[in-house]
Amino acid sequence: MSPFTGSAATTEDWQHIRVDAVDGVVTVTLARPEKLNALTFGAYADLRDLLAELARTGETRALVLAGEGRGFCSGGDVDEIIGATLGMETGSLLDFNRMTGQVVRAIREAPFPVVAALHGVAAGAGAVLALAADFRVADPSARFAFLFTRVGLSGGDMGAAYLLPRVVGLGHATRLLMLGDTVRAPEAERIGLISQLADEGRADAVAQELARRLADGPALAHAQTKALLTAELDMPLAASVEMDAATQALLMNSADYEEFHAAFTEKRTPKWQGR
Repeated sequence: MSPFTGSAATTEDWQHIRVDAVDGVVTVTLARPEKLNALTFGAYADLRDLLAELARTGETRALVLAGEGRGFCSGGDVDEIIGATLGMETGSLLDFNRMTGQVVRAIREAPFPVVAALHGVAAGAGAVLALAADFRVADPSARFAFLFTRVGLSGGDMGAAYLLPRVVGLGHATRLLMLGDTVRAPEAERIGLISQLADEGRADAVAQELARRLADGPALAHAQTKALLTAELDMPLAASVEMDAATQALLMNSADYEEFHAAFTEKRTPKWQGR
């Protein structure tokens, strides 16, 4: 553990999500299959806090976000969130909406790649969680629906209006966020919403294989690549090129960069250290 992580102990028991860690790969499972993994206030809070802990400890090389049962995530629970928010005053509503956005920010800013394993429905907030991931592995049953306007809210929820145009383009994003129509796997793959289409029933396994590949690779290079992809979305070219140059200069002093040269010279596979 890094000496700069602070004194707070890591959480051992998460109440609203299931967390498993194996050799640098953390699998986070939304586990309310009887409700199609509908999100609650507690689930949002757990995701926000877990991602912060994983980023702080520095032991995670890749994360898989999955859903148990018939689908990935049907969005916010109609009774426990939508019903409850009808009785809240504006300050509490703002706090809640900021918390949901913090989950998306935590996914995007995590210093490790996040792979969403998708099958069945990914709707509302579930669709945005998948959107925020670095990779979306889906089987043919996967279907996306950004349903916010269908309940009388803005389609730009949890950063969707920022992220979706950058993934599928403004035209497709406008259609999906305005109309809330369901996008099934073939179209989702065509417009770039799916990173990799798996065989039926294989999304979880393929996502784990991808996470393992990422975890076994050069973690420092992955972290910096993700950071640049996020940071440079809003930068002019000159600033992006300068940030790229500074990042490469730092990484050229890394042990992994030296290890690649040694491995190439010795005709062997690199032993990445993530530093």
